[in-house]
Amino acid sequence: MKRTGIFGKKFATGRGRFGALAAAVALLVIPAYGGQAAQASGRTAPAPATAENARVGALFKGGLDDGHYCTASVVRSSGHDLIVTAAHCLPADESEGGKAVFAPAYRDGSAPYGTWPVESVYEDDRWNEDGDQDSDVAFAVLGPGSDGGKKVEDVVGGAPLFAGRATGTAATLTGYPSDTEVPQVCTNTAVAYGDTQQRIDCPDFPGGTSGSPWVVEGGAVAGVIGGYQFGGDDPDVSYSVVFGPRTKSLFRLAESAGDPKPAAAAKAAASQPAADGGSLSAPQSAAPGGDPAGSAPSERPMVCACLMP
Repeated sequence: MKRTGIFGKKFATGRGRFGALAAAVALLVIPAYGGQAAQASGRTAPAPATAENARVGALFKGGLDDGHYCTASVVRSSGHDLIVTAAHCLPADESEGGKAVFAPAYRDGSAPYGTWPVESVYEDDRWNEDGDQDSDVAFAVLGPGSDGGKKVEDVVGGAPLFAGRATGTAATLTGYPSDTEVPQVCTNTAVAYGDTQQRIDCPDFPGGTSGSPWVVEGGAVAGVIGGYQFGGDDPDVSYSVVFGPRTKSLFRLAESAGDPKPAAAAKAAASQPAADGGSLSAPQSAAPGGDPAGSAPSERPMVCACLMP
């Protein structure tokens, strides 16, 4: 399993239990920042220090001195304070070591934009109750930053989310192996792995890379390293759950928690009736610039809005 360093997963030291867009449906369609599509080389190299890569950061337990154990990335939200990562990177019942801390663009021991504490975590109950590998995704609301109390998205920006498969298209992974202080990047073609998972061959994505975003053309995040075997037993092969209606609902609940404006979004999302067997490639595709966010998801996630200790 991958990859965190605290409990072993694609966390940091080992991997234990915690360790074509043609069918895609936009969760949030916002003008893209990307240029042309990345080429699928299948090679891993140090990630350049760019504005896009600044949205990806390392997760620490307590502070920068404690070592990074997972990867996360900023996603666009109304509250400007959300990150997405693997659910196994932010265990809701973890009570030792202080709050998790997010450091975007972390490199060579430095957090150039500051750090942001994780204040609350949103995970599917299928994950919390059973460790369901098809539910290995989490959103977290961040508190004020260490440098002036700014919100993270106001400082480094954020990426839109897409639901649906990345199968057959180039996806770029950027993550933080626990044994290096520089983020690594690889682009290759994603392939299906069953009905609810997807995989990609990128060498040298070991412990610490759990939660790394899968970024597709246009800059949208279409997955995070996690899911099957919590990201994969092989550092050269990574997995992600396919973002679907439950991920969309989970995002909306987390977004409403961080939204500074009064909102009934969480209550509305929680009241949606559950429907088994909802298609992850729903036919409600959105044209660029559209936003199907107001449409009802076909499944309602049971959510744990757990406060970190």
